[in-house]
Amino acid sequence: MFRVIIDQQCCKSCGLCVEFCPQSIIELSSDMNEAGHHPAVVISEQDCTGCQMCALMCPDVCIEIYRIKVEAEASA
Repeated sequence: MFRVIIDQQCCKSCGLCVEFCPQSIIELSSDMNEAGHHPAVVISEQDCTGCQMCALMCPDVCIEIYRIKVEAEASA
């Protein structure tokens, strides 16, 4: 699993992360940030493959991707 963190105040709504996400899990919010832009938001984090394409394409370096360690459930 992966955690996608988008700095809402840094985002300028360029849409590159939306365009280049192969899983289509990012969209522009209907809400505005303090600068008057519609920042990108993750709509389906559980479908993230961790490819980091969104972070690589972001010209303002607003996106960070973290791997979440999932503990294996013990079998009964």
